[in-house]
Amino acid sequence: MTKIISIANQKGGVGKTTTSINLATSLSAINNKVLLVDADPQGNASTGMGIPYENRNPSLYNLIVNREFDKKSLIKTIVPNLDIIAANTNLAASEIELANIEKREFVIFDILSKIENYDYILIDCPPALGLLTINSLVASNSVIVPLQSEFFALEGVSSLVSSIQLIKENFNNDLKVEGIVLTMVDKRNSLSALVEKDVRDHFGEIVYETTIPRNVKISEAPSHGKPAILYDVNCSGSMAYIGLAREIINRQGLTK
Repeated sequence: MTKIISIANQKGGVGKTTTSINLATSLSAINNKVLLVDADPQGNASTGMGIPYENRNPSLYNLIVNREFDKKSLIKTIVPNLDIIAANTNLAASEIELANIEKREFVIFDILSKIENYDYILIDCPPALGLLTINSLVASNSVIVPLQSEFFALEGVSSLVSSIQLIKENFNNDLKVEGIVLTMVDKRNSLSALVEKDVRDHFGEIVYETTIPRNVKISEAPSHGKPAILYDVNCSGSMAYIGLAREIINRQGLTK
Protein backbone atom coordinates (compact mmCIF):
# COMPACT_ATOMS: atom_id res chain seq x y z
CA MET A 1 0.00 0.00 0.00
CA THR A 2 1.38 3.40 -1.00
CA LYS A 3 2.22 5.76 1.84
CA ILE A 4 1.70 9.43 0.92
CA ILE A 5 3.66 11.99 2.92
CA SER A 6 3.51 15.78 2.54
CA ILE A 7 6.62 17.77 3.34
CA ALA A 8 5.12 21.01 4.62
CA ASN A 9 5.85 24.23 6.44
CA GLN A 10 4.14 27.53 5.68
CA LYS A 11 7.46 29.29 6.28
CA GLY A 12 9.91 29.45 3.37
CA GLY A 13 13.63 28.76 3.57
CA VAL A 14 13.42 25.96 6.13
CA GLY A 15 14.83 23.17 3.95
CA LYS A 16 11.48 21.81 2.78
CA THR A 17 12.45 21.16 -0.84
CA THR A 18 15.92 19.95 0.14
CA THR A 19 14.29 17.49 2.53
CA SER A 20 11.80 16.35 -0.14
CA ILE A 21 14.53 15.69 -2.71
CA ASN A 22 17.01 13.97 -0.42
CA LEU A 23 14.49 11.97 1.57
CA ALA A 24 12.94 10.70 -1.68
CA THR A 25 16.42 9.75 -2.92
CA SER A 26 17.31 8.02 0.36
CA LEU A 27 14.08 6.00 0.38
CA SER A 28 14.61 4.92 -3.22
CA ALA A 29 18.20 3.93 -2.43
CA ILE A 30 16.94 1.31 0.03
CA ASN A 31 14.84 -0.46 -2.58
CA ASN A 32 11.62 1.53 -2.41
CA LYS A 33 9.75 2.76 -5.47
CA VAL A 34 9.21 6.48 -4.84
CA LEU A 35 7.27 9.28 -6.55
CA LEU A 36 8.11 12.90 -5.77
CA VAL A 37 5.29 15.36 -6.49
CA ASP A 38 6.42 18.96 -6.95
CA ALA A 39 3.44 20.98 -5.68
CA ASP A 40 5.38 24.24 -5.34
CA PRO A 41 4.92 26.74 -8.23
CA GLN A 42 8.59 27.69 -7.87
CA GLY A 43 9.41 24.23 -9.22
CA ASN A 44 12.55 23.93 -7.12
CA ALA A 45 12.18 20.19 -6.54
CA SER A 46 12.00 19.68 -10.32
CA THR A 47 15.11 21.83 -10.82
CA GLY A 48 16.91 20.05 -8.00
CA MET A 49 16.23 16.70 -9.69
CA GLY A 50 17.69 17.99 -12.96
CA ILE A 51 14.41 18.21 -14.92
CA PRO A 52 14.74 20.89 -17.66
CA TYR A 53 11.91 23.43 -17.68
CA GLU A 54 10.82 22.48 -21.22
CA ASN A 55 10.44 18.82 -20.16
CA ARG A 56 7.94 19.44 -17.36
CA ASN A 57 4.74 18.76 -19.30
CA PRO A 58 2.28 17.46 -18.49
CA SER A 59 2.97 19.07 -15.12
CA LEU A 60 0.96 18.97 -11.93
CA TYR A 61 -0.86 22.05 -13.20
CA ASN A 62 -2.15 20.13 -16.23
CA LEU A 63 -3.38 17.32 -14.00
CA ILE A 64 -5.22 19.77 -11.73
CA VAL A 65 -6.83 21.66 -14.61
CA ASN A 66 -7.91 18.45 -16.37
CA ARG A 67 -8.79 16.82 -13.03
CA GLU A 68 -7.38 13.49 -14.14
CA PHE A 69 -4.13 11.54 -13.99
CA ASP A 70 -1.94 11.29 -17.09
CA LYS A 71 0.80 8.63 -17.11
CA LYS A 72 2.94 10.94 -19.24
CA SER A 73 3.35 13.17 -16.18
CA LEU A 74 5.54 10.52 -14.50
CA ILE A 75 9.09 11.59 -15.35
CA LYS A 76 12.02 9.29 -14.60
CA THR A 77 14.85 10.98 -12.72
CA ILE A 78 18.57 10.24 -12.61
CA VAL A 79 17.89 8.30 -9.40
CA PRO A 80 16.84 4.66 -9.94
CA ASN A 81 13.35 3.89 -8.54
CA LEU A 82 12.55 7.62 -8.22
CA ASP A 83 10.06 9.38 -10.53
CA ILE A 84 8.69 12.91 -10.34
CA ILE A 85 5.57 14.82 -11.31
CA ALA A 86 7.13 18.17 -12.11
CA ALA A 87 5.96 21.76 -11.62
CA ASN A 88 6.40 24.96 -13.56
CA THR A 89 5.27 28.53 -12.99
CA ASN A 90 1.81 27.72 -14.43
CA LEU A 91 1.07 25.98 -11.15
CA ALA A 92 0.63 29.37 -9.48
CA ALA A 93 -2.61 29.77 -11.47
CA SER A 94 -3.99 26.54 -10.00
CA GLU A 95 -5.03 28.38 -6.83
CA ILE A 96 -7.50 30.31 -9.00
CA GLU A 97 -8.53 27.17 -10.91
CA LEU A 98 -9.18 25.28 -7.68
CA ALA A 99 -11.20 28.09 -6.13
CA ASN A 100 -14.08 27.50 -8.55
CA ILE A 101 -14.11 23.69 -8.50
CA GLU A 102 -16.61 21.60 -6.54
CA LYS A 103 -14.89 19.59 -3.77
CA ARG A 104 -11.81 21.66 -4.49
CA GLU A 105 -9.90 20.25 -1.50
CA PHE A 106 -9.91 16.73 -3.02
CA VAL A 107 -8.53 17.34 -6.53
CA ILE A 108 -4.96 16.15 -5.79
CA PHE A 109 -6.38 13.29 -3.71
CA ASP A 110 -8.38 12.12 -6.74
CA ILE A 111 -5.31 12.36 -8.99
CA LEU A 112 -2.98 10.46 -6.67
CA SER A 113 -5.57 7.78 -5.95
CA LYS A 114 -5.17 6.63 -9.56
CA ILE A 115 -1.38 6.14 -9.24
CA GLU A 116 -0.16 2.63 -8.47
CA ASN A 117 3.07 0.72 -7.92
CA TYR A 118 4.84 3.14 -5.59
CA ASP A 119 5.86 2.46 -2.00
CA TYR A 120 6.02 6.17 -1.17
CA ILE A 121 4.67 9.37 -2.66
CA LEU A 122 6.30 12.50 -1.23
CA ILE A 123 4.67 15.88 -1.90
CA ASP A 124 6.81 19.02 -1.76
CA CYS A 125 4.27 21.62 -0.63
CA PRO A 126 4.49 25.37 -1.28
CA PRO A 127 5.48 27.65 1.63
CA ALA A 128 1.91 28.81 2.26
CA LEU A 129 -1.32 27.34 3.59
CA GLY A 130 -3.26 27.88 0.36
CA LEU A 131 -5.34 25.44 -1.68
CA LEU A 132 -2.30 23.58 -3.05
CA THR A 133 -1.07 22.79 0.46
CA ILE A 134 -4.57 21.94 1.68
CA ASN A 135 -5.03 19.61 -1.32
CA SER A 136 -1.69 17.96 -0.57
CA LEU A 137 -2.56 17.40 3.09
CA VAL A 138 -6.00 16.03 2.23
CA ALA A 139 -4.30 13.53 -0.12
CA SER A 140 -1.70 12.44 2.45
CA ASN A 141 -1.46 9.86 5.18
CA SER A 142 0.93 12.03 7.15
CA VAL A 143 3.07 15.17 7.24
CA ILE A 144 6.78 15.70 7.84
CA VAL A 145 7.58 19.22 9.04
CA PRO A 146 11.11 20.55 8.37
CA LEU A 147 11.93 23.06 11.07
CA GLN A 148 14.85 25.45 10.83
CA SER A 149 16.86 25.89 14.01
CA GLU A 150 16.07 29.55 14.57
CA PHE A 151 14.33 31.80 17.09
CA PHE A 152 10.86 31.94 15.47
CA ALA A 153 10.71 28.23 14.68
CA LEU A 154 8.29 27.15 17.40
CA GLU A 155 5.84 29.94 16.65
CA GLY A 156 5.52 28.91 13.00
CA VAL A 157 5.24 25.17 13.57
CA SER A 158 2.58 25.57 16.26
CA SER A 159 0.42 27.41 13.72
CA LEU A 160 1.01 24.66 11.15
CA VAL A 161 0.08 21.91 13.61
CA SER A 162 -3.18 23.77 14.34
CA SER A 163 -3.92 23.95 10.61
CA ILE A 164 -3.17 20.23 10.22
CA GLN A 165 -5.64 19.52 13.02
CA LEU A 166 -8.35 21.54 11.23
CA ILE A 167 -7.75 19.60 7.99
CA LYS A 168 -7.89 16.35 9.96
CA GLU A 169 -11.22 17.31 11.50
CA ASN A 170 -12.82 18.53 8.27
CA PHE A 171 -11.33 16.60 5.35
CA ASN A 172 -8.93 13.79 6.29
CA ASN A 173 -9.53 11.91 9.54
CA ASP A 174 -6.43 9.75 9.04
CA LEU A 175 -3.95 12.63 8.67
CA LYS A 176 -1.20 12.72 11.29
CA VAL A 177 2.12 14.44 11.85
CA GLU A 178 4.71 11.85 10.88
CA GLY A 179 7.46 13.85 12.53
CA ILE A 180 9.37 17.11 12.84
CA VAL A 181 12.90 17.26 11.47
CA LEU A 182 15.30 19.97 12.60
CA THR A 183 17.22 21.44 9.65
CA MET A 184 20.19 23.78 9.20
CA VAL A 185 21.49 22.80 12.62
CA ASP A 186 24.83 24.33 13.58
CA LYS A 187 26.23 22.45 16.54
CA ARG A 188 28.74 25.27 17.15
CA ASN A 189 25.90 27.75 17.63
CA SER A 190 24.36 27.91 21.09
CA LEU A 191 21.09 29.22 19.60
CA SER A 192 20.67 26.01 17.57
CA ALA A 193 21.07 23.98 20.75
CA LEU A 194 18.49 26.13 22.59
CA VAL A 195 15.97 25.88 19.74
CA GLU A 196 16.46 22.10 19.56
CA LYS A 197 15.88 21.80 23.32
CA ASP A 198 12.73 23.94 23.13
CA VAL A 199 11.34 21.95 20.19
CA ARG A 200 12.02 18.60 21.85
CA ASP A 201 10.56 19.80 25.17
CA HIS A 202 7.42 21.07 23.42
CA PHE A 203 6.77 18.27 20.90
CA GLY A 204 8.51 15.31 22.53
CA GLU A 205 8.98 12.05 20.63
CA ILE A 206 7.42 13.43 17.44
CA VAL A 207 10.77 15.19 16.78
CA TYR A 208 13.19 12.95 14.91
CA GLU A 209 16.46 12.11 16.61
CA THR A 210 18.19 12.73 13.29
CA THR A 211 18.98 16.39 12.61
CA ILE A 212 20.13 17.94 9.33
CA PRO A 213 23.28 20.06 9.63
CA ARG A 214 24.18 23.21 7.77
CA ASN A 215 26.28 21.86 4.92
CA VAL A 216 27.84 23.47 1.84
CA LYS A 217 27.39 20.37 -0.32
CA ILE A 218 23.62 20.39 0.31
CA SER A 219 23.51 24.00 -0.90
CA GLU A 220 25.64 23.29 -3.97
CA ALA A 221 23.83 20.15 -5.16
CA PRO A 222 20.69 21.78 -6.70
CA SER A 223 22.82 23.92 -9.04
CA HIS A 224 24.11 20.63 -10.49
CA GLY A 225 20.59 19.20 -10.83
CA LYS A 226 21.34 16.45 -8.33
CA PRO A 227 20.27 15.44 -4.84
CA ALA A 228 23.06 15.94 -2.33
CA ILE A 229 23.23 12.17 -1.93
CA LEU A 230 24.33 11.83 -5.57
CA TYR A 231 26.45 14.96 -5.52
CA ASP A 232 28.47 13.87 -2.49
CA VAL A 233 27.21 10.82 -0.63
CA ASN A 234 29.87 11.15 2.06
CA CYS A 235 29.09 14.72 3.14
CA SER A 236 27.46 15.24 6.52
CA GLY A 237 24.18 16.41 4.96
CA SER A 238 23.82 13.31 2.79
CA MET A 239 24.58 11.00 5.68
CA ALA A 240 21.97 12.83 7.78
CA TYR A 241 19.22 12.34 5.18
CA ILE A 242 20.11 8.66 4.84
CA GLY A 243 19.81 8.42 8.63
CA LEU A 244 16.46 10.23 8.54
CA ALA A 245 15.07 7.78 5.97
CA ARG A 246 16.21 4.88 8.13
CA GLU A 247 14.61 6.44 11.22
CA ILE A 248 11.29 7.01 9.42
CA ILE A 249 11.16 3.39 8.25
CA ASN A 250 12.20 2.01 11.64
CA ARG A 251 9.59 4.09 13.47
CA GLN A 252 6.79 2.80 11.33
CA GLY A 253 8.05 -0.73 10.83
CA LEU A 254 7.71 -0.21 7.09
CA THR A 255 10.67 -2.30 5.91
CA LYS A 256 9.69 -4.33 2.89
